[in-house]
Amino acid sequence: MSFRAADGTSLSASLDEPDRRPAPGIVLIHMLTRSRGDWDETAQRLRDGGFVTLALDLRGHGESSGARPDAATLGPMLQDVQAALAFLKAQGTVATGRLGIAGASAGANLAAMAAGGDRSVRSLALLSVTTDYRGLKTEPSLRRFEGPVLFLAGSNDPYALRSARALAGTSTLRHVETFEGAGHGTVMLQRRPELVERMLNWFRQTLF
Repeated sequence: MSFRAADGTSLSASLDEPDRRPAPGIVLIHMLTRSRGDWDETAQRLRDGGFVTLALDLRGHGESSGARPDAATLGPMLQDVQAALAFLKAQGTVATGRLGIAGASAGANLAAMAAGGDRSVRSLALLSVTTDYRGLKTEPSLRRFEGPVLFLAGSNDPYALRSARALAGTSTLRHVETFEGAGHGTVMLQRRPELVERMLNWFRQTLF
């Protein structure tokens, strides 16, 4: 699939749909220097579990156009996530008002930022999110987001683990789960495959 961000950047994504529709929809956002292919197995499992998934290539990554952003130009990628949400909402196969986002590393920060400005997003699963990734700051957006959040972090990723605990605070809607030696971002999905099942169960609990 292809669509455009607000600034005209052409974006590529993979749309997977379950047999029974309409269904809740989930946008999948990769980490920097990677692509939507990191989510292939996760997207298949979520689809089999009854979800429509849209795995996005951020600008400058995978098959999307544009130059790969440097540390000073990560902000425009928020438009990519917003465009993916708009595209998913427009699909007749997606249940109205039942959207979630899963993101990894910088993709987790972008997911949190997009959710803070979009009331149609009801649930988040954030892998290795941080309070500030090269200017992508999550705390203001998560203060606005009222839905449930699952924070997933590797025991050997101290900044992400500290960030998750700080961002979760004492809210009963926010859960931090630590996985031994899981590493960072989508690497966690390969090192600890049970993470995929955990995300599936999370979105089942919060979107169905």
